[in-house]
Formats: sequence, structure tokens, C-alpha cells
Amino acid sequence: MRDDFCVFILTHGRADNVITARTLKRQGYTGKTFFVVDDQDGQVGRYRENFGAENVLVFDKEDAWRRCDPMDNAHRMGVILYARNACFDLARKVGVKYFLELDDDYKQFCFRWRNGDKLDWKDMDDLDAVFEAMVEFLIATNADTVAMAQAGDFVGGIGSTAAGHPLLRKAMNTFFCRTDRPVRFQGSINEDVSMYALAGLRGRLVLTLTSAMIVQMVTQTNEGGMTGTYLDGGTYLKSFYSVMAAPSCVRISMLHGGTKDTAQHWRIHHHVKWENCAAKIVSAKWRKGK
Repeated sequence: MRDDFCVFILTHGRADNVITARTLKRQGYTGKTFFVVDDQDGQVGRYRENFGAENVLVFDKEDAWRRCDPMDNAHRMGVILYARNACFDLARKVGVKYFLELDDDYKQFCFRWRNGDKLDWKDMDDLDAVFEAMVEFLIATNADTVAMAQAGDFVGGIGSTAAGHPLLRKAMNTFFCRTDRPVRFQGSINEDVSMYALAGLRGRLVLTLTSAMIVQMVTQTNEGGMTGTYLDGGTYLKSFYSVMAAPSCVRISMLHGGTKDTAQHWRIHHHVKWENCAAKIVSAKWRKGK
């Protein structure tokens, strides 16, 4: 694995259950990994015991709060926003040019492709090679950040938007970033959606590569992390932060998230109107002559 790259696993209150760490090891990642923990986490010592003190990076959460725009006055601290922005300072501290931000609850990293009239998938077994390729893609496209797709992007199977496009103008959960080009997150909840919606409006390039996919634990079922915040506020509050950030292209909608027998059959969710969001680049052949 290239030595100017590392993985940051952003985690809180799950020192004995960092699923992503086990998944990375199982699927062939051998590079540098750091666990990003805030100084208000009561399990900091346990993280150091489990993963080695040299691999646990602790940031000042109050200081991070003062340097972010949470888009509210609730002083809500149990959110990932502060860790996301702190990673750029931490990357400079550990001396890397590129890094990957991961949540702590990933069960699988997969390839996803169209196979006739259905979608096929296969677990990755050499994450070193995959992450190297993603960094090269980040550099070649000159994007601000690139991401892997989420399993939820493929709801609807072969007819889903993700199945029909190799690239999407969004990024969630997995962020391949450059240390010298910070991506700023805002909004104490739904910070990733607000980031890419605002980036699209400003003509910045944010991409998801749909041939690569991560599979997470079912949302709001894993103790620790942001589960408590989501359960307290509900998905309407979560989604509305992105409406506040970019009202011209984000609205509240309903998302089908399971079968009739599950509590997640329908839930409130954000909906991005891409015609109003992502900047279009007109081919130079249409430029008028002087």
C-alpha cells in the first residue's frame, strides 16, 4: 500500500465493536489505519488497549465544534460532523497526502456490476489494490472527494439509478480525500448530503464510483456512534438539515426501506433534484467564435 495514504475509522463508543476494522483486515487491507476518537468518548482508554495507543488519534471536540457550522444552536455533540472536519488536521499530523474516511460499521466491501438483466456482486479480496485505484481516480479526475456507492443506492435492482450510471455526483460514508484540499462538512446531522449538494451548486466535483460498494449495518440498530442522535430526532430532522443547506435542490421525501413487515417499510428521507444541483459543463464545441 502506498505510504502517503491512510484510513481513518471515525468511531465513538464502540471500542469493542469496530466492525469496519475487522472487515478491512478480512478483505486484504494492509496499510496504515487510525481510529479517530473525540476527547469526550469515555472509551478512549479501551480503544488504545484494543488497537494500540499509536493508532488512536484523539481530537478536541469542543474546539472542533467552535470551528464548524452545525446549522443549529443545540450544541449537539453526539454527531460525526466534528470528526469529519478534524480528519484534515489529523492527516497533516500523521504526514499523509491522501486518506479515506470510513464509518465504523461496514460489513462488506464489494464489486457491483450489471450481469444481463440483474445486478451481480462479489466481495473484494485485495483492498490495497482497490484503495490504490480509488486514490489514482481521485487524482486523475481532480475531484474534491470520491466515494464508493452504498448498498441502498441499488434499491430497485437493475432499474436503480446507480445501476445505470458508472458515476454519480454525490458522496456519502466513504470519502477519499486530499490533505491539501479540505472538504468542509456542515450541519450537525446529514452532513454528507449537505456537503455534496452545496459542492454541486458551487461547481465543485464530488463523485461516487458505482462499481464499488460498501454494505453497512442496518441504520439505527447498532449501539454507539450516532444511533442515539438519529433515534432522538428522527429522519425528518436529519433530512431537513440538507433542505436548509440547499433549499433550491433538496426537499423532504419518502423512502422505501424494507418489506411491509419491517418498521422501515417507509421512512422520511431527503430527495435531491439533480437538475437544480449539479453544474453542467457544456462542450467547448458549442463556444461562439470571437
